[in-house]
Amino acid sequence: MTFETIKRNYDRKLWNKAMVYMAVTKGIITEEQYKEIVGE
Repeated sequence: MTFETIKRNYDRKLWNKAMVYMAVTKGIITEEQYKEIVGE
């Protein structure tokens, strides 16, 4: 799982914000990358 994959899944509405945040808690992406993906 990479940042690009997570972003693509979120953009396609396959993932929601909670799922993206789970990747942060697991250390796959950073808080900054989370903000970039979800736009917050």
